[in-house]
Amino acid sequence: METLADIARELERTESDPEGVAIMTRKGRIYPVRLENVSLKAAPLLKQETLSVGADSAHARGIADHSIATTSVVVLATWGQYQRLLPKLRRQPFRLAEAAEEIDRALRAYVNRSPRTIRGPHRTFVVGDRPRVMGVVNVTPDSFSDGGLHLEAKEAVAHAERLAAEGAEMIDIGGESTRPGATPVSPEAEWARVGPVLTGLAGRLSVPISVDTRHFEVAEKAVDAGADVVNDVEGLRSEAMRRSVAKSGAAVIAMHMRGDPTTMQTNLVYSDLRGEVFSELAAVTDRAVAEGVPAERILVDPGIGFGKSAEQSLELLWHVGELRCLGYPVVLGASRKSFLGWALGTDDPARRLEAGIAAAVVAAERGVALVRTHDVGPTVRALALVRSAQKLASASPSVSSELNASEPDLT
Repeated sequence: METLADIARELERTESDPEGVAIMTRKGRIYPVRLENVSLKAAPLLKQETLSVGADSAHARGIADHSIATTSVVVLATWGQYQRLLPKLRRQPFRLAEAAEEIDRALRAYVNRSPRTIRGPHRTFVVGDRPRVMGVVNVTPDSFSDGGLHLEAKEAVAHAERLAAEGAEMIDIGGESTRPGATPVSPEAEWARVGPVLTGLAGRLSVPISVDTRHFEVAEKAVDAGADVVNDVEGLRSEAMRRSVAKSGAAVIAMHMRGDPTTMQTNLVYSDLRGEVFSELAAVTDRAVAEGVPAERILVDPGIGFGKSAEQSLELLWHVGELRCLGYPVVLGASRKSFLGWALGTDDPARRLEAGIAAAVVAAERGVALVRTHDVGPTVRALALVRSAQKLASASPSVSSELNASEPDLT
């Protein structure tokens, strides 16, 4: 049972008193929180305080014999226990007060399923109310799956319209292949591909348009030509891109990638894959906000397949919901990628449809806001089932309103 509503529905089957169900439900959901670099002095004190509220925490064995200076800590507590724990930590030394604020912020972001309205330069769109689909239009000769199929602007425009008709609620247009080892394209050549498509789509789509680029020059021209979102595969590492996005009024997707497409698969060693992806996305988004990009216009993407092995990509997919702790809507693109072929034992991208749909369902179930895919129609239909199941699971009439009211207060 993953959610409070799941637990509540199970308790209701015992015909318990509704008030008792509400109380017991909150005791049935543990929220693990991982903290990094907790000091030798802070870790035992944190352990003591968590135990005092009926919760617990785990740290490295080296804390006991003072053989290490810092440790990772995992706190295990219910929402109610955090309500009692955090005020205690705020009164403690050794940076535990700061840790309390970070736990508070992360938990609030994680449980928040409220829709978010994003106002782009040309269109306003909503994410977070349900899993939505972003359709891919590659105007490239060398993309790994559909290179050359939509290279002509007229065909790319027609394809974008088809994807919107199939249910895509955002169209992502790219003019440079970012497959591993792809030949880099100059901003001028990239714009020569995507510019005519944006011009051709003017006034023909009601859904927002995203431009998939790592070049700020292309991003600026695309926004002027009608794009509402910049899908930056280099994750806002470029100061020029951050400055451009801040000035343009566009929303931005910050994707995690090591290096660039020519080098990203040469270093796949992570000491802590999920922790490093999370930390790097936190750092680039913090920097972007500090430099003027409004937080309400930022989305994040773990970059499945970008500087990750097949096994690492599968791990990120399975745990993608953790990124919600950053406080931004999460985007995930798994469609037709090689890690799906690895799982299926096939090198043919055309035979990865079902696995791509399964990945989209996994992502949506974990709270991903936007699923990027080449196969829009089948994915839209699959996510309709996810949405129906989520609505049913959240419909626990006797306790849902009380639970929803209780969770946001951690003070």
